[in-house]
Amino acid sequence: MATNVVRYRNAGSIGWGRLEGDQVLPIPGDFETTRDFMLEGAGAARDGVAGGPPVATSEVEILCPITRDRQFLCQAINYHSHMRESGIDPASSPFNIFFRKASSCLAPADSEIRCPSHVEFLDYEIEIGLVFSCDVSEAQDVTAASLGSYVGGLVLLNDVSARDVQLPEMQFYKGKSYRTFGPTGPHLTLVSAEELARFDELHLRLSVNGETRQDSLASDMVHRPPETLTELSGLQDWEAGDLLATGTPGGCALQAPAKPLALLAQIVSPARRQALLRRVAASNPRRLRPGDVVEASVRTDDGAIDLGTQRNKVVTAD
Repeated sequence: MATNVVRYRNAGSIGWGRLEGDQVLPIPGDFETTRDFMLEGAGAARDGVAGGPPVATSEVEILCPITRDRQFLCQAINYHSHMRESGIDPASSPFNIFFRKASSCLAPADSEIRCPSHVEFLDYEIEIGLVFSCDVSEAQDVTAASLGSYVGGLVLLNDVSARDVQLPEMQFYKGKSYRTFGPTGPHLTLVSAEELARFDELHLRLSVNGETRQDSLASDMVHRPPETLTELSGLQDWEAGDLLATGTPGGCALQAPAKPLALLAQIVSPARRQALLRRVAASNPRRLRPGDVVEASVRTDDGAIDLGTQRNKVVTAD
């Protein structure tokens, strides 16, 4: 079984603990950041080393397992089903697209999603996050066999997106980086090489107000983690504890527009494009609105690898 650990606050102090049912078993050591934990605490967590008596999960505050000093890296349109619903032919789009979200959007798994008052097309994207276990400062040849040397953990996250900011302005960063737009956790799942070999079996599910919207296996992914990390390492450095979100499957509120509308959007100004998109959003019953409750989970069907469950209510930010 994979090892689930939580970052938590108890009596004013922050610590890390192994999750066992409804109890948290403290892990010995002082780990200020996710980097510190991945380098110095993950081994003790997997070995079951105890750092004190257990405490009930109901008595602690579960925090985001990724600290805000870490890089929040992302892949775009990385599932065949999401490509198709976005109007893209997977066979004609061979590129692995990377972007970043602001680390300040990271939030605990049960956080409210605060929608800015000017955003009218709010969308959800369930994703699996890879948490790095080592520092990399030069190009690497990452294979399925060596993946476990680079990835030490997995997390569930929701890449919340303001589509009426993202698309008209033609940038990912701004529309996906508002505060609370990255609920992550509830726990960090430490995985071995053998468990990573079951990556394709991870089952992603997301519902809004009880209605299933996304339901897919990770095997639908276009660019696999080994090839992705090989390419990413040729572009930039990363450190232990940094996070890479690997894309979302089909089922988002955003769908490819009808061809006449798509052609019109290409010739109008960005401001007109935004107005057009907001008019379309007004009639889209799948977009998120204040009061909606989003639930998401990722696990193998046998439960051996379980990244947990999120439950987030959408509220107006201002």
